[in-house]
Amino acid sequence: MRRWVLVLLLALPLCAQTKLERGKKIVDEALDALGGPRFLAMRNREEEGRVYSFYRERLQGLSIARIYSHYVMKPDGAPPEFVGMYERQSFGKSKEDTAVLFNETGGYQVSYRGASPFEAARLERYRETTMRNVFYILRQRLGEKGLIFEFQSTEVFQNLPVDIVNITDSENRTTTVYFHRSTKLPVRQIFYHRNAVTKEKDEEVTIFAKYRDVGGGVKWPFNIMRERNGEKIFEIFSESVKINLALKNELFKLPSNIKMLK
Repeated sequence: MRRWVLVLLLALPLCAQTKLERGKKIVDEALDALGGPRFLAMRNREEEGRVYSFYRERLQGLSIARIYSHYVMKPDGAPPEFVGMYERQSFGKSKEDTAVLFNETGGYQVSYRGASPFEAARLERYRETTMRNVFYILRQRLGEKGLIFEFQSTEVFQNLPVDIVNITDSENRTTTVYFHRSTKLPVRQIFYHRNAVTKEKDEEVTIFAKYRDVGGGVKWPFNIMRERNGEKIFEIFSESVKINLALKNELFKLPSNIKMLK
Protein backbone atom coordinates (compact mmCIF):
# COMPACT_ATOMS: atom_id res chain seq x y z
CA MET A 1 0.00 0.00 0.00
CA ARG A 2 2.77 2.42 0.96
CA ARG A 3 4.58 1.56 -2.24
CA TRP A 4 1.58 2.56 -4.38
CA VAL A 5 1.17 5.82 -2.44
CA LEU A 6 4.84 6.59 -3.08
CA VAL A 7 4.45 5.90 -6.80
CA LEU A 8 1.43 8.22 -7.01
CA LEU A 9 3.23 11.00 -5.16
CA LEU A 10 6.21 10.73 -7.49
CA ALA A 11 3.91 10.78 -10.52
CA LEU A 12 2.12 13.98 -9.54
CA PRO A 13 4.92 16.40 -10.48
CA LEU A 14 5.39 14.52 -13.75
CA CYS A 15 1.69 14.90 -14.62
CA ALA A 16 1.76 18.61 -13.78
CA GLN A 17 4.90 19.11 -15.85
CA THR A 18 3.35 17.24 -18.76
CA LYS A 19 0.30 19.53 -18.70
CA LEU A 20 2.52 22.60 -18.70
CA GLU A 21 4.70 21.25 -21.47
CA ARG A 22 1.70 20.34 -23.59
CA GLY A 23 0.10 23.71 -22.98
CA LYS A 24 3.30 25.49 -24.02
CA LYS A 25 3.53 23.33 -27.16
CA ILE A 26 -0.06 24.17 -28.18
CA VAL A 27 0.61 27.89 -27.69
CA ASP A 28 3.85 27.68 -29.69
CA GLU A 29 1.97 25.94 -32.52
CA ALA A 30 -0.71 28.65 -32.43
CA LEU A 31 1.96 31.35 -32.69
CA ASP A 32 3.48 29.58 -35.70
CA ALA A 33 0.03 29.29 -37.33
CA LEU A 34 -0.53 33.04 -36.85
CA GLY A 35 2.71 33.84 -38.63
CA GLY A 36 5.47 33.17 -36.11
CA PRO A 37 8.22 35.83 -36.33
CA ARG A 38 6.13 37.87 -38.78
CA PHE A 39 3.26 38.00 -36.29
CA LEU A 40 5.67 39.09 -33.54
CA ALA A 41 7.06 41.79 -35.85
CA MET A 42 3.61 43.27 -36.54
CA ARG A 43 3.91 46.97 -35.65
CA ASN A 44 0.36 48.10 -36.24
CA ARG A 45 -2.95 47.09 -37.75
CA GLU A 46 -6.00 48.64 -39.41
CA GLU A 47 -9.32 46.75 -39.36
CA GLU A 48 -12.17 48.14 -41.45
CA GLY A 49 -15.71 46.80 -41.51
CA ARG A 50 -19.16 46.76 -39.97
CA VAL A 51 -19.40 46.99 -36.19
CA TYR A 52 -22.53 46.00 -34.26
CA SER A 53 -23.30 46.70 -30.60
CA PHE A 54 -25.99 44.90 -28.62
CA TYR A 55 -27.84 45.32 -25.35
CA ARG A 56 -29.74 42.35 -23.95
CA GLU A 57 -29.37 40.56 -27.30
CA ARG A 58 -30.99 43.47 -29.17
CA LEU A 59 -29.14 45.50 -31.79
CA GLN A 60 -28.34 48.94 -30.38
CA GLY A 61 -25.93 50.32 -32.96
CA LEU A 62 -24.44 49.70 -36.40
CA SER A 63 -21.58 51.61 -37.91
CA ILE A 64 -18.80 51.48 -40.46
CA ALA A 65 -15.62 51.59 -38.42
CA ARG A 66 -11.87 51.60 -38.71
CA ILE A 67 -9.94 50.26 -35.75
CA TYR A 68 -6.29 51.27 -35.64
CA SER A 69 -3.92 49.47 -33.27
CA HIS A 70 -0.28 50.34 -32.62
CA TYR A 71 2.03 48.20 -30.46
CA VAL A 72 4.51 49.92 -28.14
CA MET A 73 7.40 48.68 -26.04
CA LYS A 74 6.92 48.59 -22.28
CA PRO A 75 9.29 51.18 -20.77
CA ASP A 76 11.46 50.38 -17.77
CA GLY A 77 9.65 51.04 -14.53
CA ALA A 78 6.20 50.98 -16.13
CA PRO A 79 3.36 50.04 -13.74
CA PRO A 80 1.75 46.56 -13.99
CA GLU A 81 -1.40 48.03 -15.56
CA PHE A 82 0.61 49.47 -18.49
CA VAL A 83 -0.91 48.42 -21.83
CA GLY A 84 1.60 48.18 -24.65
CA MET A 85 -0.87 49.14 -27.36
CA TYR A 86 -2.59 52.33 -28.48
CA GLU A 87 -5.97 52.03 -30.15
CA ARG A 88 -8.26 54.35 -32.09
CA GLN A 89 -11.76 53.26 -33.06
CA SER A 90 -13.03 55.67 -35.72
CA PHE A 91 -16.66 55.69 -36.88
CA GLY A 92 -18.20 56.99 -40.09
CA LYS A 93 -17.80 56.22 -43.78
CA SER A 94 -15.33 58.96 -44.68
CA LYS A 95 -14.76 61.75 -42.15
CA GLU A 96 -14.35 59.47 -39.14
CA ASP A 97 -15.60 62.45 -37.12
CA THR A 98 -16.29 60.43 -33.98
CA ALA A 99 -13.81 58.11 -32.33
CA VAL A 100 -12.79 56.26 -29.21
CA LEU A 101 -9.12 56.67 -28.31
CA PHE A 102 -6.92 54.77 -25.87
CA ASN A 103 -3.31 55.86 -25.39
CA GLU A 104 -0.69 56.30 -22.67
CA THR A 105 -2.65 59.09 -20.98
CA GLY A 106 -6.04 57.34 -20.76
CA GLY A 107 -9.21 56.77 -22.75
CA TYR A 108 -11.41 59.34 -24.51
CA GLN A 109 -14.62 59.77 -26.47
CA VAL A 110 -13.71 62.17 -29.29
CA SER A 111 -16.10 64.21 -31.47
CA TYR A 112 -16.22 67.60 -33.18
CA ARG A 113 -17.27 69.07 -29.82
CA GLY A 114 -14.14 67.90 -28.02
CA ALA A 115 -12.83 64.99 -25.96
CA SER A 116 -14.48 63.40 -22.93
CA PRO A 117 -12.23 61.30 -20.67
CA PHE A 118 -13.61 57.89 -19.78
CA GLU A 119 -14.51 57.12 -16.20
CA ALA A 120 -12.09 54.90 -14.29
CA ALA A 121 -14.31 51.79 -14.49
CA ARG A 122 -14.52 51.85 -18.31
CA LEU A 123 -10.80 52.49 -18.67
CA GLU A 124 -10.01 49.61 -16.33
CA ARG A 125 -12.32 47.28 -18.30
CA TYR A 126 -10.50 48.18 -21.52
CA ARG A 127 -7.11 47.59 -19.94
CA GLU A 128 -8.06 44.21 -18.53
CA THR A 129 -9.81 43.10 -21.73
CA THR A 130 -6.71 44.01 -23.74
CA MET A 131 -4.22 42.43 -21.32
CA ARG A 132 -6.14 39.15 -21.30
CA ASN A 133 -6.78 38.95 -25.04
CA VAL A 134 -4.99 35.93 -26.52
CA PHE A 135 -3.58 37.90 -29.47
CA TYR A 136 -2.18 40.58 -27.16
CA ILE A 137 -0.70 37.89 -24.94
CA LEU A 138 1.01 36.22 -27.90
CA ARG A 139 2.26 39.52 -29.34
CA GLN A 140 3.25 41.40 -26.19
CA ARG A 141 3.43 39.17 -23.11
CA LEU A 142 5.15 35.89 -24.03
CA GLY A 143 8.38 36.72 -22.24
CA GLU A 144 6.60 37.92 -19.11
CA LYS A 145 7.85 36.48 -15.84
CA GLY A 146 5.40 34.06 -14.22
CA LEU A 147 3.29 33.46 -17.34
CA ILE A 148 2.31 29.77 -17.64
CA PHE A 149 0.34 27.68 -20.14
CA GLU A 150 -1.52 24.66 -18.76
CA PHE A 151 -3.32 22.16 -20.96
CA GLN A 152 -6.83 21.37 -19.68
CA SER A 153 -8.58 19.00 -22.07
CA THR A 154 -9.51 18.14 -25.64
CA GLU A 155 -13.17 18.77 -26.48
CA VAL A 156 -15.54 19.62 -29.33
CA PHE A 157 -16.70 23.24 -29.65
CA GLN A 158 -19.24 24.12 -32.37
CA ASN A 159 -18.37 20.87 -34.16
CA LEU A 160 -14.66 21.75 -34.04
CA PRO A 161 -12.09 19.63 -32.18
CA VAL A 162 -10.20 21.95 -29.83
CA ASP A 163 -7.40 21.88 -27.29
CA ILE A 164 -8.19 23.98 -24.22
CA VAL A 165 -5.34 25.80 -22.48
CA ASN A 166 -5.35 28.02 -19.39
CA ILE A 167 -2.99 31.00 -19.68
CA THR A 168 -2.23 32.36 -16.21
CA ASP A 169 -0.01 35.31 -15.28
CA SER A 170 1.92 36.17 -12.13
CA GLU A 171 -1.14 37.94 -10.66
CA ASN A 172 -3.18 34.74 -11.02
CA ARG A 173 -5.35 36.14 -13.85
CA THR A 174 -6.41 33.34 -16.17
CA THR A 175 -7.62 33.37 -19.77
CA THR A 176 -8.94 30.04 -21.08
CA VAL A 177 -8.31 29.64 -24.81
CA TYR A 178 -9.72 27.07 -27.25
CA PHE A 179 -7.27 26.24 -30.06
CA HIS A 180 -8.44 24.42 -33.21
CA ARG A 181 -6.65 21.07 -33.31
CA SER A 182 -6.08 21.17 -37.08
CA THR A 183 -5.40 24.85 -37.87
CA LYS A 184 -3.89 25.52 -34.38
CA LEU A 185 -5.62 28.93 -34.40
CA PRO A 186 -7.57 30.41 -31.43
CA VAL A 187 -11.33 30.04 -31.86
CA ARG A 188 -12.59 31.05 -28.42
CA GLN A 189 -11.41 32.63 -25.17
CA ILE A 190 -13.00 33.07 -21.75
CA PHE A 191 -12.03 35.03 -18.66
CA TYR A 192 -13.75 36.35 -15.55
CA HIS A 193 -13.39 39.67 -13.77
CA ARG A 194 -15.10 41.58 -10.99
CA ASN A 195 -17.82 44.02 -12.09
CA ALA A 196 -17.04 47.45 -10.64
CA VAL A 197 -20.74 48.22 -10.10
CA THR A 198 -22.40 44.95 -9.10
CA LYS A 199 -19.25 43.43 -7.52
CA GLU A 200 -20.24 40.14 -9.16
CA LYS A 201 -18.03 38.16 -11.50
CA ASP A 202 -18.64 38.86 -15.18
CA GLU A 203 -17.91 36.15 -17.75
CA GLU A 204 -16.29 37.60 -20.87
CA VAL A 205 -16.32 35.35 -23.97
CA THR A 206 -14.84 36.13 -27.39
CA ILE A 207 -15.28 34.02 -30.54
CA PHE A 208 -12.79 34.25 -33.44
CA ALA A 209 -13.63 33.08 -36.96
CA LYS A 210 -12.90 33.50 -40.69
CA TYR A 211 -9.12 33.82 -40.52
CA ARG A 212 -7.35 35.26 -43.55
CA ASP A 213 -3.80 36.08 -44.52
CA VAL A 214 -3.31 39.82 -43.97
CA GLY A 215 0.22 40.03 -45.33
CA GLY A 216 3.43 38.00 -45.28
CA GLY A 217 1.78 34.93 -43.83
CA VAL A 218 0.24 36.71 -40.81
CA LYS A 219 -3.31 35.51 -40.10
CA TRP A 220 -6.07 37.49 -38.40
CA PRO A 221 -9.79 36.75 -37.72
CA PHE A 222 -12.21 38.79 -39.84
CA ASN A 223 -15.18 37.94 -37.61
CA ILE A 224 -14.92 38.66 -33.87
CA MET A 225 -17.88 38.38 -31.50
CA ARG A 226 -17.97 39.14 -27.78
CA GLU A 227 -20.41 38.03 -25.11
CA ARG A 228 -20.80 39.08 -21.50
CA ASN A 229 -22.61 36.74 -19.12
CA GLY A 230 -24.11 34.83 -22.05
CA GLU A 231 -25.39 37.91 -23.92
CA LYS A 232 -23.90 39.20 -27.17
CA ILE A 233 -22.51 42.73 -26.76
CA PHE A 234 -20.26 43.31 -29.79
CA GLU A 235 -19.47 41.93 -33.23
CA ILE A 236 -17.26 43.04 -36.09
CA PHE A 237 -17.24 41.80 -39.67
CA SER A 238 -14.05 43.12 -41.25
CA GLU A 239 -13.93 43.88 -44.94
CA SER A 240 -10.18 44.38 -44.84
CA VAL A 241 -7.32 44.06 -42.37
CA LYS A 242 -3.93 45.64 -43.10
CA ILE A 243 -0.72 45.52 -41.08
CA ASN A 244 2.56 47.45 -40.84
CA LEU A 245 1.19 50.67 -42.30
CA ALA A 246 2.78 54.13 -42.22
CA LEU A 247 0.39 55.40 -39.54
CA LYS A 248 1.07 58.86 -38.18
CA ASN A 249 1.65 59.31 -34.44
CA GLU A 250 -1.04 62.01 -34.40
CA LEU A 251 -3.63 59.32 -35.05
CA PHE A 252 -3.20 58.12 -31.45
CA LYS A 253 -2.93 61.51 -29.77
CA LEU A 254 -5.40 64.23 -28.84
CA PRO A 255 -4.90 67.49 -30.76
CA SER A 256 -3.20 70.08 -28.57
CA ASN A 257 -6.04 72.55 -29.09
CA ILE A 258 -8.93 70.15 -28.49
CA LYS A 259 -11.56 71.14 -25.94
CA MET A 260 -11.71 68.82 -22.92
CA LEU A 261 -15.29 68.09 -21.94
CA LYS A 262 -16.60 66.93 -18.59
